[in-house]
Amino acid sequence: MWQRGCRSGWTRARCMDSGVDPEREVLWAELFEQLDLNKDGRIDVNELRIGLAARGMSWSSVEEIVRAGDINHDGQLDFEEFTEYLRSHEKRLKLMFRSLDRNNDGQLDAGEIQQSLHNLGVDVTLEQAATILQSMDKDHSMTIDWVEWRDHFLFNPLHNMEEIAQYWKHSVMLDIGEHLTVPDEFSEKEKKSGFVWRQLMAGAVAGSVSRTGTAPLDRLKVFLQVHGQSSDKGNVWRGLRAMVKEGGLTALWRGNGINVLKIAPETAIKFLAYEQIKRLMRGSKEGGTLKVQERFVAGSLAGATAQTVIYPMEVLKTRLTLRKTGQYSGVADCAKQILQKEGVLAFYKGYLPNMLGIIPYAGIDLAVYETLKNTWLQRHSEGSPDPGVLVLVGCGTVSSTCGQLASYPLALIRTRMQAQASMKGAPQLSMLTLFRSIVAQEGVVGLYRGIAPNFLKVIPAVSISYVVYEHMRKVLGVGT
Repeated sequence: MWQRGCRSGWTRARCMDSGVDPEREVLWAELFEQLDLNKDGRIDVNELRIGLAARGMSWSSVEEIVRAGDINHDGQLDFEEFTEYLRSHEKRLKLMFRSLDRNNDGQLDAGEIQQSLHNLGVDVTLEQAATILQSMDKDHSMTIDWVEWRDHFLFNPLHNMEEIAQYWKHSVMLDIGEHLTVPDEFSEKEKKSGFVWRQLMAGAVAGSVSRTGTAPLDRLKVFLQVHGQSSDKGNVWRGLRAMVKEGGLTALWRGNGINVLKIAPETAIKFLAYEQIKRLMRGSKEGGTLKVQERFVAGSLAGATAQTVIYPMEVLKTRLTLRKTGQYSGVADCAKQILQKEGVLAFYKGYLPNMLGIIPYAGIDLAVYETLKNTWLQRHSEGSPDPGVLVLVGCGTVSSTCGQLASYPLALIRTRMQAQASMKGAPQLSMLTLFRSIVAQEGVVGLYRGIAPNFLKVIPAVSISYVVYEHMRKVLGVGT
């Protein structure tokens, strides 16, 4: 097999005259031959991606591997460039392995991984460190030797322990148009380097594009929530046609401007509030990640803080979404009319059910997300400690859907209260009176009016968010 790898006299000589283990060089030569699909003596990005995928490796950074090894800048790797890249990368991996191996026994255990991450500002529990270890532990010895470490990271272009730590805690922030999920944990170094704000910016841009793409379904949901059975927009297709008939094609996007505008302040306020609440919960103790139940409490309080600040924008969004052609000339005119006719308190109509809705949404969303992610890690731990963006998006979609099911009745009541004054002759009902009225007139199913278009938008919203988020991460230089 190795003789096939070193198929020419030049290659054999190159394999033996490198100062590195000749067997490694011979294996690299064979691997090069297998990856060179068109047999032109060079490997391009597509060949590398296909070849690694065939071996069960799905690193998203094949472009970086080619770029790092491409000495002559022709966009491809010849045999010499390929082996030189692997030779240099193995040296880096060796240094990282030695820095982790604190007792110099040639093995890494969970305690050493936990301590090394702690030194880098990323705090994990011993159980989480064991999960990371198991993903590389091919012989199930509960330790990692140099060969297991090297083979696991051979085609992952990480250059230092900071990048390894970031890779191990990789996460994604996607917004599908409902409550933003509980914030991620960030290290002090990430906060100081500006990584956090680039990550938040990527999420905000992805959320903006996603909300714009699914705005017609969101507007239809609001109509069904407010008008219920009396609406002529009884199903999705009929509802969308009625909107276009009333105000033209652009009517499908009424209220989207303010909906997009509130993403950035809501994200920033929630993150800042989460950090402050986290400090208060820890007291004088520095470091350490929050437990799941602590994250739930901190996330719920942070969400409540952000919602309190931006809530007037929520009311404006509902009014602009429901408006008829010519009713308001824009956001400022809408705010002015509400202030003149209803007073300042109108900007907080529906505030109570909105706050109450955050608790079941955040709690169920986080609990389901953590459960699904941990279940995946336990069943697929031999592959990678990082579930990957697609797995995290899947977990986030299911958890968000569960959270919406639990909190939807409160969201419906909130929307109706926000819209009350804009409906001529509508009585100004309290939360409990409105709840009883809906159940009495429409039954329990009335509490879920509009949930069909809400669920219809989840898959396209997540798909759009995923594509835009990944693109923005590359543009802003957030991770690999």
